[in-house]
Amino acid sequence: MSFGQGGPYGPPPQDPFGSRDPQGQTPDWAALADASAQRARRRRWMLIGGGALATAAVAAIVATAVVTMNDGGGDRASDKNSSDLPAPPGPATDSADPGPSFSDAVPLPPPNPKDFISTEDKDTAPLSADTLFPGSKLTMGDRVYAKGPTNRTTNCAGATQGALGSILAANTCDQVIRATYTRDGTAVTVGVAVFSTETQALKAKKEASGGLASLSGSGVPTFCRGGTICRKTTNSVGRYVYFTVGGFINGKDVVKGDQEVFDTGDDVAEFTFLQIRRRGEAQASAAATAPVED
Repeated sequence: MSFGQGGPYGPPPQDPFGSRDPQGQTPDWAALADASAQRARRRRWMLIGGGALATAAVAAIVATAVVTMNDGGGDRASDKNSSDLPAPPGPATDSADPGPSFSDAVPLPPPNPKDFISTEDKDTAPLSADTLFPGSKLTMGDRVYAKGPTNRTTNCAGATQGALGSILAANTCDQVIRATYTRDGTAVTVGVAVFSTETQALKAKKEASGGLASLSGSGVPTFCRGGTICRKTTNSVGRYVYFTVGGFINGKDVVKGDQEVFDTGDDVAEFTFLQIRRRGEAQASAAATAPVED
C-alpha cells in the first residue's frame, strides 16, 4: 500500500532546530539572529514599562490611604505630625459682657462693742432700771429668780454703806441703778455705778470699800442690814462698776457653806455683766449698719 512520499508513516519530520526547511534549503542564520534580538529588546521594554506602571499604582494607593487617614482620624500620630493639620485655636477673646468688678478698698473692721460702753460720748443708748433689768423674773439655767424692787438715783452715796459712798463720789459717779432678786429664802441686790469713762470706773473698783446698800420693798423685807453678815462682790466692765450684796431674808448670817447664797449672787452678777455687754454689742451693730454720710 502506497502512503505517498516519506515512507509508510507520512512525510519525514521537520528538523526541530530549523536546520532545514521542508524543501531541504539551508536557513538564513543572520536574519534569525536579528529577529531574536528584536524580540528580546521588546520583552525588556515591556518589563520596564510594567514595573513603572506597578510603581505608579502603588504610589497612588498609598496617597489615597494617606488622604483617607487625614480625613478620618484626628487622634493618630500621623495626623498630629502632618503639615496639613489646621493650626491650633488662638487664645479666647474677651466676652462682650464684662465680669463683676470688685473694689480695691479694704473694708473697715467692725466696731468693737467695748468701745461703746467705755465712754459716755459713745454710750448714748437709753439707760434705766428697765433696760438693765427687764422683765419680772430672771432665769439662769434651771434656776428662776423673782425680780423685786428697782431704783435709780444720781445720789451715788445714798445707794451705799460705809466708805463706798465717798469713793464713788470722789471718782465722779453719775448714777447708781439697783434691782433685787429673790429665790427660796435668799435675796440679792445688784447695783450698777455709772461713770463717764472706763478710767474712772477702774479707779473706783480698785479703791472700793464698804458695800452696796440692799434694796427692799415690793414684798421683799429688809435684809443685810444692822450688822448682818452677807456676801459682797465687786466687778467692772467698761465705764460700769457693779456690786452685789446677798444673804438670807430672815436675817441669818451667811457662812461659806451657804451655797444657795453664793449661787444667787453669782447668777445675778453674771446676768448684769451680760446685760452691759449686750448694750455695747447693740450699739456697735447699729453703728456698723448705719448709712455712711457723704
